[in-house]
Amino acid sequence: MLEMARVQMIQTLVLREGESIRSTARRLGVSRNTVRAYLRGAVEPGRRRGSARRRPVLEAVGPRIDALLEEWSQRTTAKQRITGTRVHRALVAEGYAVGITTVRTYLREKRRAAQEVYVPLVYAPGEVAQVDFFEVAVDVDGQRQKAWMFVMRLMYSGADFVRLYAHCDQPSFLDGHVRGFAHVGGVPRRMVYDNLKPAVQRIVKGGRELSRLFAACAAHYCFEPCFARPGEGHDKGGVEGRGKGIRLQHLTPIPEGESLAALSEELQRRVDVMASATQNRTGRTVAERFAEEKAHLLPVPARAFDGRRTHPGVEVSSKSLVRVEGAVYSVPSRWARGTVTALVGPETVTFVYGKASVTHRRVGRGQENIDYRHHLRELARKPQALRQVADVLIPSLGPPFTRLWAELLERMAPLDAARSFAKVLHYVDEHGQEAVRQALWALSCEPDHVCLRLGLALRPQEQAGTVAVPESLRGYDVPAARAADFDSLLGCAAGAAS
Repeated sequence: MLEMARVQMIQTLVLREGESIRSTARRLGVSRNTVRAYLRGAVEPGRRRGSARRRPVLEAVGPRIDALLEEWSQRTTAKQRITGTRVHRALVAEGYAVGITTVRTYLREKRRAAQEVYVPLVYAPGEVAQVDFFEVAVDVDGQRQKAWMFVMRLMYSGADFVRLYAHCDQPSFLDGHVRGFAHVGGVPRRMVYDNLKPAVQRIVKGGRELSRLFAACAAHYCFEPCFARPGEGHDKGGVEGRGKGIRLQHLTPIPEGESLAALSEELQRRVDVMASATQNRTGRTVAERFAEEKAHLLPVPARAFDGRRTHPGVEVSSKSLVRVEGAVYSVPSRWARGTVTALVGPETVTFVYGKASVTHRRVGRGQENIDYRHHLRELARKPQALRQVADVLIPSLGPPFTRLWAELLERMAPLDAARSFAKVLHYVDEHGQEAVRQALWALSCEPDHVCLRLGLALRPQEQAGTVAVPESLRGYDVPAARAADFDSLLGCAAGAAS
């Protein structure tokens, strides 16, 4: 405003009142050149700037710096990188008279010009979600262990789904999608990922070759999979930043729980609570924006996608053990030397043999999960083997089997106790664990006589319904025999003999 007033004053004095440039300059306290500049129409002439100052040293060494960077580009790592000091030392060794400040300034400007310029994106409701895994630490049942946090973030509302997994693999990755879509009650139209192995089998010219199961999952839920550029994690910066935030806000200090499932439920609850309190610049909470976005999501199919990894034709060893993905599991001994189909999920492994199946808790590579109840038929015939596995088998049977085993050990030698308990296992294999458990609870006798009484208690259940009575005999009531009847018969026989 001051400059505009000065321009108007000069134009009035010189052009209208006819005052000279010299006297106008003297009156206003400016130079005659300034007056002439204002008269030419320059509103804010300011200080006249000359041409850019030449930098002969930098012009001379610039091409050589570029050449050095190109020569060393294949001989560096993230930690063994090129520095201004190293470049300056090389230039001085080659005879260039240049200061280190000049070299650093050139490198700084080169890095600035090469940096990527980001585009501020706009997200429509229900359009995009971003997905990623994050490594975290948790305490499960008093033991510190590494886990993987699956995060699905709806980009319009900022709503998050989180789940903890013991494995960062395809079954866990797909299970996170199934649970995430069910939690938010819909499916975004596009999902953005890294080029992670559970989704991308390989990168080919012109695109990506998706893994079979992931392609089936995308087709099942009708979403479009999109991928960030290789090595450019900021292409999905929304979930990257949110994953780090969840780790700091809700997983610090390291949480404790009975299982990963329990920790996951508590973590999701905390995230949902914060969604009702966190506001954006417009004052709307995540929960309010999600209520708007939910109406734009695609519907969730009635049938959930089965993302378990299938291994057909897995051989069962002579010990009735199966090796799948580096871990060992037991199956019923009747399946020994056969082949099964293994279905590997994020938390369980299911083995299918014909119409029968068994399910184990999934363990890591190099570990084993053996349930000796699968070997009851063999252990009923091998007391010595029973002695060796009793500490693992008996607790899995639970009471009253544990009580019976403890009483047998108090009264007998370990081998004799194993022989008696083997007869109980024979009944378990023949009649089922629950039937034998109920019979044992009903018995109140010495451990020595349990096996005999157990057989008598189970025999009527075994024979019930197996005797076919002819129609002509169904009206007769035959009383059951009693021991006293035999005593009277023996008494009559003794009197006749005398």
